[in-house]
Amino acid sequence: MAQEHTSRIPGFYKRPLTERAALVAQWAGLNPQEQAALLGVAGLNATQADLMIENVVGVYGLPIGIATNFLINDVDVLIPMVIEEPSVVAAISNAAKLFRANGGFRASSDDPIMIGQIQVLDLQDVYVAAGAVMAQRERLLAEANAISSSILQYGGGARGLEVRPLTDTSVGPMLIVHLLYDTRDAMGANTINTTVEYLAPMIEEITGGRVNLRILSNLSDRRKARAEGMIPASELATADISGEDAVRAIVEAGAFAEADPYRATTHNKGIMNGIDAVVIATGNDWRAVEAGAHAYAARDGMYRSLTHWTMSPAGDLIGSIELPLAVGIVGGATRVHPAAQIALKIMGISSARQLSEIMAAVGLAQNLAAIRALATEGIQHGHMRMHARQFAVAAGASGAQVAQVVQQMIDEDNIRLERAQQIVQGMKSAGS
Repeated sequence: MAQEHTSRIPGFYKRPLTERAALVAQWAGLNPQEQAALLGVAGLNATQADLMIENVVGVYGLPIGIATNFLINDVDVLIPMVIEEPSVVAAISNAAKLFRANGGFRASSDDPIMIGQIQVLDLQDVYVAAGAVMAQRERLLAEANAISSSILQYGGGARGLEVRPLTDTSVGPMLIVHLLYDTRDAMGANTINTTVEYLAPMIEEITGGRVNLRILSNLSDRRKARAEGMIPASELATADISGEDAVRAIVEAGAFAEADPYRATTHNKGIMNGIDAVVIATGNDWRAVEAGAHAYAARDGMYRSLTHWTMSPAGDLIGSIELPLAVGIVGGATRVHPAAQIALKIMGISSARQLSEIMAAVGLAQNLAAIRALATEGIQHGHMRMHARQFAVAAGASGAQVAQVVQQMIDEDNIRLERAQQIVQGMKSAGS
């Protein structure tokens, strides 16, 4: 089956499951074992799971979908997403097609600098202690690198030291020492935690204080990824709304999220619908990514949108996103879970920075899909159509019946579980 190496695969969602899996296997060059893992025939088993976490009693599966149409920095990408919510993968794929009309996404990322924090208390003067730490900066950085020879071989290691006096806390003054550490292709939690624990006694010696917590921060604001793109207004036009009006409505929706935390919370939740699904697919820590994203959204004291939407002088739509994305491609579940390795292979990932840039593009695409629907036809129009299959299955439909029930509910514009149950009951009565 010859397949041009492009993420633009028209009608991908209409093809049978086996054909979709075969197309992706060909795209990524998956071997038979990897294809079996992707289809759920093989993959993570209970024995492997027992080595990953405690008290294992089995494994829990989620669907793996493929987002199509992505063109990121002039490279076609198929993006695996693990998510249980209908409409997300379809919406993202459609949004990526709109961005593709103007060359796709431009994405970039920072060096993978993580922050390790050391909390110092019982100080006579936090500012004197801060000065003492900075006077020993070179020694501390050298010590930090002395215990991390493996990551140094890949170009990582300690990059800097910062001090943050907190003079007014509920337990009195404290000094927070930040170790800035380049973790290369790892998320870096274990490396950071090991290093700050190693440095803690030295910090106590230098400051004369008492160290309490030594832990990484999930507000990885030195490790951000960003993506941007432009969509011609003509691509946004529908039978009911002009392209110009669609652009204006989307920009207005974006401004709402930038100004109001109540709207921004739901706005950013939608962004993370897309990003989290890729984080999970690649075996990364979605909880850490969520925490960092939401903290970054509130960095100036008010919770705001992670995206920004404007109208170009020519009337086209311009969108951008920036957020911390501390993800890795080595270590942890990424290297243990078979499906996570396959996900990285499908995307052709060669570095953690590349992965973060893809995630940023996914977040921007998901945000466009959501606010476009909200600002034009309303979110429920397409969303409920995607739920139709779940309703049909929940009502007892199976095999070819599912498609029949779905189509009847769509034709009637009556997509509800109760209606699906009525249709299924009617089929059973007709067959009896």
